[in-house]
Amino acid sequence: MYTENKNVAAKDLGGGVKRKVLSYSQNLMACELTFEKGAVGAPHSHPHEQIGYIISGKLVYQEAGQADKILETGDTYYVAPNVVHGVQILEDTKLLDIFTPMREDFV
Repeated sequence: MYTENKNVAAKDLGGGVKRKVLSYSQNLMACELTFEKGAVGAPHSHPHEQIGYIISGKLVYQEAGQADKILETGDTYYVAPNVVHGVQILEDTKLLDIFTPMREDFV
């Protein structure tokens, strides 16, 4: 199975954030997110494990109990289940987020 990115419509989440749900199964999901400079990914948590890869751009990654960290193109982050996390976008940014299990709330 494959997904051609050009054929996936981006969902506008407001506030300068768009999401594309790419390939997924019950156990795994890949999503592409684009953020405009100045956008905020508000602090939140979910029961899924998450790994994020910064395709392009620069952001401040925030995680409960940790110091804020500036991440940029090529960097990654891991979020354990139920950990509060968020981002502040320093320049136009594109992310690849991987979740396990898949985010049923996204489809």
